[in-house]
Amino acid sequence: MDSHTLERAATYKDVGKLLLKYLPKISRDRDQVAQHLGFDDDIAPSESAEEFASDLEKLGPTFVKLGQLLSTRSDLLPPEWTTALQRLQDDVEPVPFDAIRERIETELGAKIERLFDHFEERPIACASLGQVHRATLRSGGPEVVVKIQRPGIRERVVSELDAIQNIADFLCEHTKMGRTYDIDLMVTQFRKAIVGELNYQAEAENLVRLAKNLKAIDAIVVPSPIRDYCSMGVLTMDCIHGTKVTEVAGVVKTELDGEALAEKLFEAYLQQILVDGFFHADPHPGNVMLTRDRQLALIDLGMVGTVSDGTRDLLIQLLGAVADGKGTDATKVALRLGRAKEGFDPASFKEEMEELVESRQSTSIEDLQVGTMVMSITEICGRNGLRIPSSLFMIGKMLLNLDMIGKHLAPQFNPDASLRRHLSELSRKNLDQEFSLGSLLSHFSDMKEMLLETPSRINRTLEMVAQNELKIQVDAIDEKQLLLGFHRVANRITVGLILAALIVGASMLMGIESSFTLMGYPGLAIIFFLIAAIGGLIVVGRILFGNEKGG
Repeated sequence: MDSHTLERAATYKDVGKLLLKYLPKISRDRDQVAQHLGFDDDIAPSESAEEFASDLEKLGPTFVKLGQLLSTRSDLLPPEWTTALQRLQDDVEPVPFDAIRERIETELGAKIERLFDHFEERPIACASLGQVHRATLRSGGPEVVVKIQRPGIRERVVSELDAIQNIADFLCEHTKMGRTYDIDLMVTQFRKAIVGELNYQAEAENLVRLAKNLKAIDAIVVPSPIRDYCSMGVLTMDCIHGTKVTEVAGVVKTELDGEALAEKLFEAYLQQILVDGFFHADPHPGNVMLTRDRQLALIDLGMVGTVSDGTRDLLIQLLGAVADGKGTDATKVALRLGRAKEGFDPASFKEEMEELVESRQSTSIEDLQVGTMVMSITEICGRNGLRIPSSLFMIGKMLLNLDMIGKHLAPQFNPDASLRRHLSELSRKNLDQEFSLGSLLSHFSDMKEMLLETPSRINRTLEMVAQNELKIQVDAIDEKQLLLGFHRVANRITVGLILAALIVGASMLMGIESSFTLMGYPGLAIIFFLIAAIGGLIVVGRILFGNEKGG
């Protein structure tokens, strides 16, 4: 058995123990899970959120990232658990410089001395997936920062993801918990996020895209990548000198226009979510810096999120309703955002949503937090059985971090007032995108296709009718009643045709001389007229006064 297989087996065992330790409440599934994983049921259960966070840290980078993802899932975990997981940081011991040198030279295909005039051996930041060094490009080039992926980390993460995926597949197939909480979808989301963080070329593209989207907002800067010095495992970008926002203090903080900066930061992230549909998903205090010229720099674009067009429109409506304290409107929008699962309780959902939004109106400015509100909405959705888009969880976590930064910059900053100021403008920008040249061309292309394809579709339908292959499926509440109704309609049509035939026949007989007369008219014609009149009256009477009234 090779080392890769052994590592995967060890990870499988670790995940299984973690599952059995922290899911004691699902006793019906617990025995089945223990049997499948080959464990005796002697693992002491725990309900300590702090212990759970510590166990994830011990298991390494993949599980730290998993904990960070779970910290956004207020629909799955109670507040004390998400709070404990939010403290998870992936600070680790630095990789020896010789290994870093080898990784850079392998990735970029040249000796480090030929790439840089100066390269600091001591990293300025270390994380579980990579570490960052300062350097200076050759020939008097600018100062840069170089982010290098830790050697062997990709293989380890992929192995651990495979083990997590195997257990998730088992839970979804054999346990109610797996199906109820969509664990397979959660693992898919997690895999996509962490694999994205391992691709530094994609992060370079993210930097370029975000800088382009935010170029119209002054006071916000994004470092630019140095393309020739980037690869899958190495990212070189502009060096931005500054201080973490939460570490700004003293004279600098006193002289700082915190209100204006908080407003710009809030505007930038609202635009990312509601207009661009592409956002920096991890703006924790370490990733937002105050530069020397009093601007805010957004760094570390490894984790990004996207929002679909339809979701953006609904989010604008939801945030507007929240800012205005309209609980009923917020409830309606949330229902359109989500999809009801089995057991969804609409009455309880409506009551909780309206109470949450309306209680916000009595909250002091210091306590107003958009992120907390969005996370509370996701919690209510999960508790009542409403499945919402996964991007909303990332947005909630992002806004939580934004709340923390905003309050540090300006304690009196009012996010509701800022929302109201920006939503109308952002809605206009969103509408402008919908009517952009590219969007209109797409719509015209769809219309052209519809017009060109319509004749052939009609032809195919007529051929199916001619060959008796056309089938119409009717989804009725009571099929017997439907068939009975068809019979009644057919009977009435038949009676109507017979009565019409009698009237036509009588009219034709009126012109024929006959020895048998009634009231001076041909007798047979008069009899036909009488039968038709009586039959017609009976039919009308049954329609108006019988059990078939309204049929």
